[in-house]
Amino acid sequence: MRKSAIERNTNETQISLELNIDGEGQSKLETGVPFMSHMLDLFAKHGQFDLTVQATGDTEVDDHHTTEDIGICLGQVFREALGDKRGIKRYGSAIVPMDEALAQVVVDLSNRPHFEMKGSLPSAKVGTFDTELVHEFLWKLALEARINLHVIIHYGYNTHHIIEAVFKALARALDEASTIDPRIKGVPSTKGML
Repeated sequence: MRKSAIERNTNETQISLELNIDGEGQSKLETGVPFMSHMLDLFAKHGQFDLTVQATGDTEVDDHHTTEDIGICLGQVFREALGDKRGIKRYGSAIVPMDEALAQVVVDLSNRPHFEMKGSLPSAKVGTFDTELVHEFLWKLALEARINLHVIIHYGYNTHHIIEAVFKALARALDEASTIDPRIKGVPSTKGML
């Protein structure tokens, strides 16, 4: 089983996070940021990842530090859980509708971090959650997991639906990219390493 865990303690957040890439879509989440918990629950379910997150942070200020640090931790454990990447498909993509919204995510588990996000979120907030934090979370995830992550929001007018489609597509793309393909010998790169 490809698993990893991390504890991160700063003056702003305290986070304990565990990930099993080869899971069953189970999650146990206490983030202190309800909308982020909802998105992580979707991420686990649609990626077939087992994910446990226990986080506390300075949410009396705002949700920025907690959301960012969860992204950092998730990226680090995903990278560690992948191990040497032998036999993985490496690339993954998914296009997911959520009612009127359509989002696409394309990933390369390349060990070369890059992040692009095209499209817009119509509202600055969903409930109490600042939607600009979606970009912050995804960028830190890509950076720490050392993946090439492209997010394209094709259309939609309900911000909750758009973000939900993004997280579901992210999960499905990462699931595909991290899947072991028995036809692949070694790592899927002409360089001989990722």
